[in-house]
Amino acid sequence: MAWLTVGGLVAVTAYTVVLGSNGWLWFTWVLLGLATIGAVVAKGT
Repeated sequence: MAWLTVGGLVAVTAYTVVLGSNGWLWFTWVLLGLATIGAVVAKGT
């Protein structure tokens, strides 16, 4: 899941550079990042 989050960040950053910022893409990426952190924390316990 961490690779998906990193890949998503790269994709959103590339989209922002080429076509301009999109708030929904960044919002979705933040949610994905939070889900990844939650999964890591849950797996650690």
